[in-house]
Amino acid sequence: MNKIRKGDEVIVTTGKDKGRRGTVLQIFVDERVLIEGINLAKKHVKPNPNIGEPGGIRDTAMPMDISNVLVFNPKTKKGERVGFSVADDGKKVRVFRNGDVVDI
Repeated sequence: MNKIRKGDEVIVTTGKDKGRRGTVLQIFVDERVLIEGINLAKKHVKPNPNIGEPGGIRDTAMPMDISNVLVFNPKTKKGERVGFSVADDGKKVRVFRNGDVVDI
């Protein structure tokens, strides 16, 4: 069970996009994470007339290391670390370090 999952709202803690928030689109095996609208890079794209794709320069979201993001806590309006706890019904759940449950 991962501490950061696809669909989580995260906040970037280091780098050129420090302080920006976004949604996790994909998590890679090598502990990297793709976040919507964060860590953009210019990519040169060749035109493809078969599918009607024009060429040019596009902004593309690039993956960043998972250690550079924290899960966003809407109650405190900050990024916080995540741990695990066992709920009353016996299920393992993600919780913020202050005790709030991440998955509601």
